[in-house]
Amino acid sequence: MSTPNPSLLYAETLVHALAGAGLRDACIAPGSRSTPLTLAFDAHPEVTVHLHLDERCASFYALGLAMATERPVALVCTSGTAAVEFHPAVVEAQMSHVPLLVLTADRPPELRHSGANQTIDQVKMYGEHVLWAVDVGLPEANPPAVALRNLRATAARALAVADGIVKGPVHLNLPFRKPLEPDGPYNPDFSSIVATRIQHGTIHPSSQQIDELAELIAAHERGVIICGPRCPGGDFPAAVSELARHSGYPIFADPLSGLRFGPHTADTPVIGCYETVLNGDPGWGAPEVVIRFGAVPTSKWLNEWLDTETADRGRRTAIDEEKDTSAATRPTLLAPHRIHISADGVWSDDSHRVSDYLQADETLTCRALAERISRGESDWTRHLLATEQKFWQAASTSLHEEWFDVTAVAALVDAMPDGANLFVGNSLPIRHVDQFAAPSTKRLQVYGNRGASGIDGVTSSALGVAAADRSTPTVLLIGDISFYHDLNGLLAVKQQNLTNVTIVLLNNDGGSIFRRLPIAGQEPAFTRLFLTPHGLDFALVIRMYGLEHAQADNRQALHDALAASIGNKKPTVIEVRTDGARDEELRQELGRRIRAEIQKS
Repeated sequence: MSTPNPSLLYAETLVHALAGAGLRDACIAPGSRSTPLTLAFDAHPEVTVHLHLDERCASFYALGLAMATERPVALVCTSGTAAVEFHPAVVEAQMSHVPLLVLTADRPPELRHSGANQTIDQVKMYGEHVLWAVDVGLPEANPPAVALRNLRATAARALAVADGIVKGPVHLNLPFRKPLEPDGPYNPDFSSIVATRIQHGTIHPSSQQIDELAELIAAHERGVIICGPRCPGGDFPAAVSELARHSGYPIFADPLSGLRFGPHTADTPVIGCYETVLNGDPGWGAPEVVIRFGAVPTSKWLNEWLDTETADRGRRTAIDEEKDTSAATRPTLLAPHRIHISADGVWSDDSHRVSDYLQADETLTCRALAERISRGESDWTRHLLATEQKFWQAASTSLHEEWFDVTAVAALVDAMPDGANLFVGNSLPIRHVDQFAAPSTKRLQVYGNRGASGIDGVTSSALGVAAADRSTPTVLLIGDISFYHDLNGLLAVKQQNLTNVTIVLLNNDGGSIFRRLPIAGQEPAFTRLFLTPHGLDFALVIRMYGLEHAQADNRQALHDALAASIGNKKPTVIEVRTDGARDEELRQELGRRIRAEIQKS
C-alpha cells in the first residue's frame, strides 16, 4: 500500500485498531507533531475527542474519565515538554491501577540528540511508572504488510495491557516525519483497516482455597472485613456484603471502597466510626481474622489497630497478666490471620502483616465463601455495631453545634442527592469524609486520587469523572491549596460543556493538614514554610472561567447553594471559608467528646 502521507496512514491504522479493540475516548492537547494522531482521532466515528489546552489538565482529566468509565482512555500530545507534563498523572494511574494509553508524538530518529528544536529523549521516559513502553516504528511511504500488521497488533496489545489483570498506563512513543497534514480535505476511509481483539479471562479460587478459608472463618468469631480504596465495582459490593452477613464479620468501609454508601448498608454490618473511636480504646480488642480487599485504608488509626497482635484468649486475661508477668504464665501473643484477596496480585500491605495472599476474583471468592458459612453476628460484632450506633448518634448532635470544615463536609454528604458522584480531594477533605461521613443507604459513588495522593490535577480528574456521565451530578470537595494547583483545569467546564459539576471549596488559607504534625509547634517556621497562607481571593478567577461563585457560612446556605447548582445545572464553586487553627481544635475536641460519651453510655 502506498500513500502520499505515511504519517497519516500510520495514525489512521493505529487509531482504528484502538477503536476496534474498544477505545472510545481520547483526550488531546493541541500541538504540531501530533497532527496525524489528532486528525485521525477526530475523524473516527467511534471515538469521542476531549480537547484541552493544558497537558497536565488533559492527563488528569483522562485519568478521571478512565476511572469513572472503567475502560482505557487515550492521551495525546506533541513532542518535548508537553509529554513531561503527563508524568504526574501517569504516576497516579500506575499507583491507582487506572487504564491509560499515553500517545506521545516525537521527532524522527535523525533529529534526536541533534539539538533540534522541541526535541527531548522520550523513549521510555516514564520509566517504571508504565506497564509497557514502545518506541513505535517510523512511518514508511511503502510499508510492507507486516509493518502495518505489527502496528495493529501493537495497538491491541497496548490497550489490553492497560486494561489487563493489573491495570495501569501504557506508553506508545510515535515519531513522525513531515508532512504531517493532508494535501486537501481529510476524509479517511477506516473500513479497509482490520482490528485485533484481545480478551481476558477470570481467576477462579480453587475448591481447596475456599475450603481452607471457610474453615478458618468458621473457627474464629472475632473477624473483620477491611474494604480499602479501589475495591472492585460491579457485583462486588453485593457479594462482600453477603459474606459479611453469613460470616458475622463487620465491614470496615473506607469511603473510597464503594462499600460506605449504598442499599447494601441496610442489612449489612458496616463500620465507619473507626477513625475517631480507635484514637482511644473502644474496648474492642484485636481481631483474630482480618480479610482485606482493596488498597491500604485511608485511616491512620484503623491502620494502627490492624498493625497489632492479639492475646491467646484461651490462656489468661489481661488482669491475670498484671498479677503475674513471668514468662511461664504470660499469654501468648498471636499474629491474627490476615488474608488479602485480590485478582490483580498487586501487593498492598505497608505493615507487612499479611499471612495469606489469595490471587483470585474477589466477587467469586466472596460468593463461594458465603455459600459455605452461616453463622450470623457474634457478641463481639454486636459490641462493635453498638459502638458504631452510639458514635453516629453522638456525632449527629455535635456536628450541628458549630460551623467549621468538618461540619461542612458532613453537611455536604448529607445533602448529596441519591446516585451522585463525589470526588474527594487529598489532604484534609478525604480525611474528613473518612472520619465523619456516616454509612448510608444513599447511592454515592466516591472517587479520589489516592494512588500517589498528590494534590495536583484534582479538579481535572473530577471533571473527567463528570464527563463520563453528564446526566449524573458530580460534586468535587477540594481544599484551597489543591484548588490553586489546578486552576487551569476549570477551563474544561466551559470547553466540554459540563453542566453537571459543583465544586465545594474548603478555604482555610493554607495547608492546614500540617497542623496535625509535630512541626505545627515550631513557629515561626511552621507558618512560613509549611502552612504557607496565600491570602488569595478566588472569586475573580472562578468567574473568569465561567463558573458561578457562592459562599456558605452555615449548613442551610451550603444546602441551598448545592441544590441551586445541581437543580439548575449551573456549574458553581461553593466556597466555605474557615479558620484552620480553630478547625483543628474543634475537630480534636469533637473526637474527645464523642469518645467520652460512648464510654459513659
